[in-house]
Amino acid sequence: MENKKCALGMIGLGTMGRNLLLNMADHGFNVCGYDRDTKMVEKINIEGQPTGTVGFTDIKQFITNLQSPKAVMLLVPAGKIVDAVIAELIPLLDKGDMIIDGGNSYVADTERRVIELNQAGLHFFGMGISGGEEGARRGPSMMPGGDKAAYETVKPIFEAVAVKVNNEPCVTYIGPGASGHFVKMVHNGIEYALMQLISEAYSVMKNGLQMPNEEIYEVFNGWNQGRLQSYLIEITKDIFAFKEAGATHLLLDEIKDAAKSKGTGKWTSQIAMDLEAPITVIDTAVTMRNLSKLKQLRLNAEAIYGGKETIGTNKAEFLIALEQTMYFATVVTYAQGMHNLYMASEAYGYALNMAEISKIWRGGCIIRAKFLEDIYHAYSNNSGLEHLLLDAKISESVKQILPATRKVLASVIASGVGAPAFTAALSYFEMLSTGNMPSNLIQAQRDFFGAHTYEKNGVEGVFHTQWEN
Repeated sequence: MENKKCALGMIGLGTMGRNLLLNMADHGFNVCGYDRDTKMVEKINIEGQPTGTVGFTDIKQFITNLQSPKAVMLLVPAGKIVDAVIAELIPLLDKGDMIIDGGNSYVADTERRVIELNQAGLHFFGMGISGGEEGARRGPSMMPGGDKAAYETVKPIFEAVAVKVNNEPCVTYIGPGASGHFVKMVHNGIEYALMQLISEAYSVMKNGLQMPNEEIYEVFNGWNQGRLQSYLIEITKDIFAFKEAGATHLLLDEIKDAAKSKGTGKWTSQIAMDLEAPITVIDTAVTMRNLSKLKQLRLNAEAIYGGKETIGTNKAEFLIALEQTMYFATVVTYAQGMHNLYMASEAYGYALNMAEISKIWRGGCIIRAKFLEDIYHAYSNNSGLEHLLLDAKISESVKQILPATRKVLASVIASGVGAPAFTAALSYFEMLSTGNMPSNLIQAQRDFFGAHTYEKNGVEGVFHTQWEN
């Protein structure tokens, strides 16, 4: 280490940081790490022995072992800890060195850091990373945005460690400012929505059709071999086959129905509200996680309002239609997420390449799915596509499954089984494909009680009416 300086140094040797560092080392890059926790440093020193990868508990010694210009990557919890680490680094770095934030930082924080570090003479970029522990170790999907010159310097490292699909690395320069973290945030919002949809499909089968776990496993297993093939469907299938040693029942049946979160889904909804971007399925998924935490409240309400009815229908036919409904809602979810990115790109000047984004999501990341190939082709054919549901190929498939989706959700709603994300997807679609929404009445109401004015169809100008005689 004294004779050969490191091309990159990692601060934060927890699960993600350590595995990503080992991934870099496996690809022939000389790298090192730093962590205040001696146990984390001991782990990297043991696991990194074959490649000579070492860790430090002394940050000055760590920085000394980096080649110039120094590249320091952070994989630490978002928020104040990132700012604290950056403040500690600034006096130790020289002008022209770079800092890379690989965590799930809030986009406003990233925008601020871009400006502050640029003023300090340091390069900075934020990079969203998806794939979890396995992805970090074997090949993640990465979304770098910010200082392009900084990314170009370390581009060979990230292209080497990223997962490959069709021999193409799942990493690309996203755009300026906080664009990389913005894209990762929306990725996580889509992830929230897809997980909610899968859980609702499970509920429909378990509570509406009274299906045992073994049959539900078969459904998810079948879905994973068709157009719904995805990482999340795949792991769901595996969950429905997992029993702890000696157990006679699924571990799933022991898990409390209170879903937690780390905030990225909420951020997606909050910022979409600011952008006036409609992402109803993601919003619903965030809300349902919040509702799931209110366990006692739900039990009290159940005691008052009773149970649910069984969906009375031909089960085999219904499951075929349920697959179509799941596909429909999946398409709408991705479409809403991509439209959110489109609107952000316009508002913030990100100049996002939607084809490239969908391409790097095809592998390594949590929302990787067979359908992303269709998304990639849609944006490759039309780089200015405003909304995914306007694509000719995708719209044809939606038209074919729309009747079944409407029938399935009508039956589900009639049974009393909740499917809020599914219904949010359908209701959004119905309004999206309606040329004249009833919002003219809302405008009339606003003008009536608050003199907020309104516009008229085909007539220039803004109008106000004295509604009361």
